[in-house]
Amino acid sequence: MNQDIQERLQLLEEKYAAMGQDMKSYLDGLLYADYLTYWDYIHLDTLLSLQNPRTPIPDERIFITYHQITELYFRLTLDALEQLACQREVSAELLKRQLVRINRYFTQLINSFDIMVDGMDRDEFLRFRMSLLPASGFQSVQYRMIEMAATDLGQLVHVSKRELTEGVNDVELLYSVLYWKSGATELASGKKTLTLRQFEDKYGQDLLRFAKKYHSCNLRRIYCRLPEDARRDTELAGLMKEFDLNANVRWALSHYRSAVRYLDAKPKEIEATGGTNWQKYLPPRFQCVQFYPELWSKEETENWGKFH
Repeated sequence: MNQDIQERLQLLEEKYAAMGQDMKSYLDGLLYADYLTYWDYIHLDTLLSLQNPRTPIPDERIFITYHQITELYFRLTLDALEQLACQREVSAELLKRQLVRINRYFTQLINSFDIMVDGMDRDEFLRFRMSLLPASGFQSVQYRMIEMAATDLGQLVHVSKRELTEGVNDVELLYSVLYWKSGATELASGKKTLTLRQFEDKYGQDLLRFAKKYHSCNLRRIYCRLPEDARRDTELAGLMKEFDLNANVRWALSHYRSAVRYLDAKPKEIEATGGTNWQKYLPPRFQCVQFYPELWSKEETENWGKFH
């Protein structure tokens, strides 16, 4: 018998013995196991069955598929952030590695947004979009989780409430005045839209628990706990700023361009988004959300959303 195979069998025997298991039983299992195929590994048939248009309009499949791909990239982003939050100590090198991954995910999404901006027929979009009310991309819970895992909750407070909440450490209070809640209020009455009410009914408690979990281990806290010399690392600071721009400027502007392309004719702009105030919600210059304000100059902050 090949020496390499003998050594591996010995290692396997030691592994299973440590768990109180019989290695021979596992080897028997291998004899009967079928070969793994690509389509079974990625569950291709299941994946392709998940695009279920509500209308016969062809371009609706583009809309569904792109949003599903977006949520998968959000999942990868959350995985990268969770790996950092679970570490007792995070080195600058590990932080840089995860930030490179996160920025790649966002860059891929931002660069592919032309699929949404230019890749659908406008008339087809306006027809099938009306059948999807009151659903909205606003209801992406994973994006809200990314924000909470990326920075302190106080950085996500609506700009009009920041002076009142400065120095406040109460997660429930801060959660009640987050910026995105104002983006789903009816333009005429100022009341919560059905879109927001549905979202809060389904995810409100889960999001609050998530916010509490990341209160002390979000990415901003992790960065601020690094030694001073690590925080002076220009490469690391550049990656943090890139993430800030990707999430809070470039991603928002991509959505805004899409909204202008498809929803620029009143009153359809209101109907097609379930009443959400996208004109004030999407432009980053109005929200002024920065994950890492300490990394930006006064001039850069004042011009937030005007450069990307």
